[in-house]
Amino acid sequence: MDPADGLIEHPYDVYRRLRDTAPVHRITGPDGTPAWLVTRYEDVRAALGDQRLSLDKAHATPGTYKGLALPPALDANLSNMDPPDHTRIRRLVSQAFTPRRIEALRKPIRRTADELLDALGPHGTTDLVASYAAPLPITVICDLLGIPDDHRLDFRTWTDSLVIPDPARPEGGREAVAAMLGFFTRLLADKRATPGDDLLSDLIRVRDEGGDRLTEDELMSLTFLILFAGYENTVRLIGNAVLALLQHPAQLAALRENPARIPAAVEEFARYEGPALLGIRRFPVEDVTIGGVTVPAGETVWVSLSAANRDPARFPDPDRLDLDRDTSGHLALGHGIHYCLGAPLARAETEIALGALLERLPDLALPDEEPRWHPSVRARGLRALPVTY
Repeated sequence: MDPADGLIEHPYDVYRRLRDTAPVHRITGPDGTPAWLVTRYEDVRAALGDQRLSLDKAHATPGTYKGLALPPALDANLSNMDPPDHTRIRRLVSQAFTPRRIEALRKPIRRTADELLDALGPHGTTDLVASYAAPLPITVICDLLGIPDDHRLDFRTWTDSLVIPDPARPEGGREAVAAMLGFFTRLLADKRATPGDDLLSDLIRVRDEGGDRLTEDELMSLTFLILFAGYENTVRLIGNAVLALLQHPAQLAALRENPARIPAAVEEFARYEGPALLGIRRFPVEDVTIGGVTVPAGETVWVSLSAANRDPARFPDPDRLDLDRDTSGHLALGHGIHYCLGAPLARAETEIALGALLERLPDLALPDEEPRWHPSVRARGLRALPVTY
């Protein structure tokens, strides 16, 4: 899967060809090593829920997987864990994303959205990713964790270096990891000295008072994952949703006419142009048959969320944006025990972000230029979204 073959600009065309050809393909993975790619909805959904497919890199055959190199203090997170550790840690942090907590965040989220739109002024041009889609979720997740304002721009720069590495500066990712490790070390020390009414202070109390409930590496890794995933997935979902609406004027008009449809529309945006092309890699703990193909234990398995969500066997006419579609069962945010922990917050932020835009920028439009996507085979997000308003 060479990006030169159109995977960056037109991933759904590439995945359609792969899905039509076979359910499982032997490929070269994003890290340059051999892997297996699963493309059809039923197989992807089954793989996501199959506990024989481990997230723990210890089950990878030596030399067959590289991946992102993180120090232990950032690597001991839920995206690398299986039960029982995964169950224990997820239970501890799930309190931050209960329906009651999310509902309590709606007013602050809308306030942040209004402040960002106020800063744009009544008319002009802007990059809506830089001015709105990115600062909204970073503000929300940093407020939730209790991270000071003066470090938020730094974190956005670091995450961009990890998700979209610059080929001209291969050391950029290592520098970002070192910077984040130092940042989280200082942050946890500050929170221990001066705890606040925030999620991070609560997690520190669990760690320090509960003893064996969280190791120090797990605490730091969990903080990193919440901040990283809470920002990255949501900025992509908001940007992709706005672009999809602006490219479909009839759907945009219908949503302006009836904003109560926004929550259902967000599910279709997630299915149609979700924030991730691939799910988290997995490693079979035994030989596993997927789509009639036997994958040996220890080899790398990638599941294509975007291919599954455009599978006509599950979603009729899947390449059409349809805000009235039954989107139940879409896989944009995962499935099974590793379903995205922050999905309720991402949904709320996207609903509120779209609602504020529709209400306050009635003349929002795209200029005559192609959207610019990040050069990633894993994430589906915009580099920039130039608009007029």
